[in-house]
Amino acid sequence: MAKATRDAYGEELRELVTQNDKIVVLDADLAGSTRSEWAGKAAPDRFFDMGIAEADMIGVSAGLAASGYIPFASSFAMFATGRTWEQIRNSVAYPHLNVKVVGSHSGIAVGEDGVTHQAIEDMAIMRDITGLAVYVPCDQYETKAVIDYVAGNADPCYVRLGRSAVEDVYPDKNIDVTKIHVLRKGEKVALIACGLEVQQSLEAAKLLEEKGINATVVDVCAIKPCDEEGIVKVLEDHDAIFTVEEHSITGGLGSLVCEIAAERCPKKICRIGMTGFGESADWKTLLHYYELDGEGIAKRVCEKLGK
Repeated sequence: MAKATRDAYGEELRELVTQNDKIVVLDADLAGSTRSEWAGKAAPDRFFDMGIAEADMIGVSAGLAASGYIPFASSFAMFATGRTWEQIRNSVAYPHLNVKVVGSHSGIAVGEDGVTHQAIEDMAIMRDITGLAVYVPCDQYETKAVIDYVAGNADPCYVRLGRSAVEDVYPDKNIDVTKIHVLRKGEKVALIACGLEVQQSLEAAKLLEEKGINATVVDVCAIKPCDEEGIVKVLEDHDAIFTVEEHSITGGLGSLVCEIAAERCPKKICRIGMTGFGESADWKTLLHYYELDGEGIAKRVCEKLGK
């Protein structure tokens, strides 16, 4: 079944807000798009539309967290991270307040809205904030597992979600989101992916198999703190490592894996992702243009391997 991770977020938050009266929901005039309005309809007394004032939304969230509530603050990823970096750093992460920042419409898959709305640096700037966890679920069930997990702990975090419907990878939400998951076991070649690039990497693996390349596909949902031991094991077991992300190759998943490799298991790693700003088009056209769909990933792997 195809469902957008933002839709899964709205569904799960709607359930949680009826079960836990400490959960409050904030949005910045985009509740219909982020799907936080679904929780707002379920518990209107604990829903706050802050208007186009994202920094204020984070400040209020910090105050609510300091008062014992569990705020989920949502907006488009570009605005939830770009306009609020200082507030997240100083008002949330530094005092370690229990605020959940949720960025919908991330990456180039936001599509026609173009470069001003295509957050391809959000993982990098959030990952660099001390004490802030970062999660990038790949499908509806992993999203629901992430939302359940973060609602149940007191750590501030950033959750990166998408606009477009993506196929299911997991059968249900019984997933340990703190660990990597090997979705396809291959030999020598490993594709380490996050978000919607997990599905694209699985498609790439099918195409590579036709060329005699049996690739492992790994889902990394927890970017920070990450499952370092799991990633090291993948590095040890494979000769050719490719990271795949719908994000700049600087500071995101590719950088994370390179950092671990540098300290624990030196390997040559090819980072597949964005190297510049995107353009405006429908999301599938953009993934194909930037060689981030299954066909493009398979092509990049073959080129690197000389196949």
